[in-house]
Amino acid sequence: MSRYVDGFVLPVPKANLEAYCRMAQQAGEVWKEYGALEYVECVADDVKPGKLTSFPQSVQLKEDEVVVFSWITYESREQRDKINEQVMKDPRIAHIDPGSMPFDGMRMFWGGFTTFVEM
Repeated sequence: MSRYVDGFVLPVPKANLEAYCRMAQQAGEVWKEYGALEYVECVADDVKPGKLTSFPQSVQLKEDEVVVFSWITYESREQRDKINEQVMKDPRIAHIDPGSMPFDGMRMFWGGFTTFVEM
């Protein structure tokens, strides 16, 4: 069964990691309520700068930051679009001021992916 995945990579100041974790927990609850199959947040503990590219380089990681890698899985792209529309209208998410986030959203990147190998 093929699933659809939204993936995210972002820098989080180490001093804000607890606040980010609280925010992610709340967000995950909302996504799951609307039908996301899985909501996962991971903090880097073994990522090194590369010669050409790497997780740290991709987000212009600063010395006092850590990389967070996360993903949300859905049954399909159609389900993802429907769920994300509902999530963005939910008052628990819609009221959040982007400037109050515990990370620099300008250095975050994300995208949607269709799975083609699952084991």
